Amino acid sequence: MSWLDMILMGFGNMARSRLRTMLTVLGVVVGIGALSSMVSFGTGMQKNVTDAFYENDLFTSMNVTSKKVDIDRIMSGDISAGRELLSGEGVPLTDSIIDVIKKMDGVELVIPDISFPVRLKFHGKETNTMIQVMPEEVFGFKPYNAFIAGKSYADRDEGALVIREEILRNLGIIIEGERKSNHTVSGDSLGTLRLLPPDSVVGQQAEIVSVVLDPSKIRLNIFNPQEMVSGDPVSERTTPFRISGVLKKENEFSINRFRGGIMVSPRAAERIPRIGFSSVWDFLSADNRKSQYTSLYVRVKQMEDMDKVRKQIEEMGLGVFSLADKLDEFKSNFVIINSLLGAVGFIALFVAALGIINTMVMSIMERTREIGIMKAIGASDREIRWIFFTEAGTIGFIGGIFGLLLGYGVTRIANLILNTKIRPMDLEPVDMFYFPGWLLFGSLLFAILVSLAAGLYPASRAARVDPVKALRHD
Repeated sequence: MSWLDMILMGFGNMARSRLRTMLTVLGVVVGIGALSSMVSFGTGMQKNVTDAFYENDLFTSMNVTSKKVDIDRIMSGDISAGRELLSGEGVPLTDSIIDVIKKMDGVELVIPDISFPVRLKFHGKETNTMIQVMPEEVFGFKPYNAFIAGKSYADRDEGALVIREEILRNLGIIIEGERKSNHTVSGDSLGTLRLLPPDSVVGQQAEIVSVVLDPSKIRLNIFNPQEMVSGDPVSERTTPFRISGVLKKENEFSINRFRGGIMVSPRAAERIPRIGFSSVWDFLSADNRKSQYTSLYVRVKQMEDMDKVRKQIEEMGLGVFSLADKLDEFKSNFVIINSLLGAVGFIALFVAALGIINTMVMSIMERTREIGIMKAIGASDREIRWIFFTEAGTIGFIGGIFGLLLGYGVTRIANLILNTKIRPMDLEPVDMFYFPGWLLFGSLLFAILVSLAAGLYPASRAARVDPVKALRHD
């Protein structure tokens, strides 16, 4: 008996019991559908986070501080870590330090991280945000080259700014154009949004309102120290600016390395009167009072340069932090999540395997006389075993194919519902599910292997049938 004969016989046996075969296949379909959709969710989450790292060039950038900082301890609420940050001597971050780092092999860009709070007034509305001081060269790199309108400013331009799309949303403004169809015009959370053409934003005047402190107005009454004898030392100043460009809104998985919703050149920042510190850390830290800058942003040319440049910077006594360091931790967490999600699908597939065993055993009982005849005319135990293996494998293959189609269909519907829910919240559409090639091939192979494993006992039982007793069987 040839391989083709055994395969055709297996298909013929399945065709004779269509209903039972269909129900068994349906069990595999549900199991593979659950398994693939669950794993695709965890894989999609991991892909979104990893893509955010690539889109923001986090694999080639790092932050440099005046001293080594244990971010994990600070984020965990360790008070002693906060004390260490505010005390002790560090290396002051100055222009000379920047020059040294710029000369390191593999370094492409070094800029100081300078930001301060302001209030933006535009089109009759205002919103609070942070200004980030950024030289023109930064806009040549991702994600700061993704303009939806206008362009970047020149370093010599003292009156221009670049604004993020989300800041315009806070003002109730959406720019018309190719992104128009992705957003609703009104929503309960943001109120009414206005659609404006690009030329109603780019090139238009906006006002930056900053806070200044006048120490000369701080004079205390020696007889009553709590009473000031002069005017309010804190006042607001307004500086006019022109909007030169609008940066694309970040997606939900993006990680903004800078705090600013508005960007201006260093020369433009000098025009804005402001208080000399932008956070409590700047005010309390003794090292920061010695430094010109609180931290530095360093970008290397290639991922391979990260370790080399980092080592050189740390040898200078400086602290280095890179979000890329956390990627392995993220991946470890996703492995756990994928395992838990996959376990749910595996349970469904295990139930389907029991159905395959039941179907095959019932088939043996019904075909005992047929098996006896095949053995009587010369069929070997191996050939009998392979006939039943063929049936089991076919059930797994068909169930795997339709299971993947079911899983993909369910995830598309779930993703559509999710995006329908988040669109009124003015959030970017996201794809929470991802079917890489290894998941498609692995799910199909897994379905076949499980089916073959489920067919082991029935095939062995069929091979052990005594032909004499089988021929006497009614």
